[in-house]
Amino acid sequence: MSDDALARTGLGRAGIWTFAFEGQPAGRVREAAAEIEELGYGAIWYGEGFGRDTVGQAWLLLSATRRTVVASGIANIAFREPLAMAMAERALGDAFPGRYLLGLGGHRVDDTVHEIDGYPVPARGKALSTMRRYLDSMDAAPAHGPVPDPAPRRVLAALGPKMLALAAERTWGAHPYFVPVEHTALARRTMGPDAFLGVEQAVVLDTDVDRAREVATAHVASYATMAAHQEANVRRMGFGDEDLAGGRPSRRLVDAIVAYGDVDTVHARVREHVDAGADHVCVQVLTEDPAALPLPQWRELAPALLGR
Repeated sequence: MSDDALARTGLGRAGIWTFAFEGQPAGRVREAAAEIEELGYGAIWYGEGFGRDTVGQAWLLLSATRRTVVASGIANIAFREPLAMAMAERALGDAFPGRYLLGLGGHRVDDTVHEIDGYPVPARGKALSTMRRYLDSMDAAPAHGPVPDPAPRRVLAALGPKMLALAAERTWGAHPYFVPVEHTALARRTMGPDAFLGVEQAVVLDTDVDRAREVATAHVASYATMAAHQEANVRRMGFGDEDLAGGRPSRRLVDAIVAYGDVDTVHARVREHVDAGADHVCVQVLTEDPAALPLPQWRELAPALLGR
């Protein structure tokens, strides 16, 4: 990963991706964010479930850091109206110039109502047309306050060719999640050379390979067999019934999605994504306790991932 990527994107060679902030008190999140910045990671990516709201999480992380880009990976469009998202985007862009990156996505956009822990999340429609309308509405939102110039950058959680093309057409680029290296090459070919491509890569940093594989398998099973869009994408990438049968993914699928083992193994996978066309790789460290902050692993990975 050369310094060209840093100059091109401003996100540095590698970033951190985590869901773990959602379950942590604000003070702990501030401390962790400040340490991530000092370690040299160029971006902090965070998910959005039913923990801390994506806008509140962004304010918390941005206020705890001075240089690091903070990126929603992703802000779920099923959770808020485009007007509210546009207003929040402007406020964050004004308060933290150049440091907020808005990732938009959310797979609960088909024709049914989904429940999360018993809470109904209404559908918005088919994914591609819904995202296009959402972007149109955000762009049309009236402004009665400061409008940052330049505006904060946006990316889409794109997997299929049509969403990748929309990402290149309407936003800075794409943030694919839960993908093998082959998808990175496909995304780059689809979007062309100029669009940003920031890829999430799950890793387990554990030299006990059997234990690491179990953690990796649980992670892959939670997505590949429960999230329709993730299952559709891995099938698009050549995985079939034999890789998804019985709710336990095959080792071939697990190995394609998660890099597990020592630091060199993780670094090699990140390099593969970069060689396939990624501008930036955000590493999601998996542990046996998903709610725990993996600070020891972030510290151990930093020298290799950041070229120190």
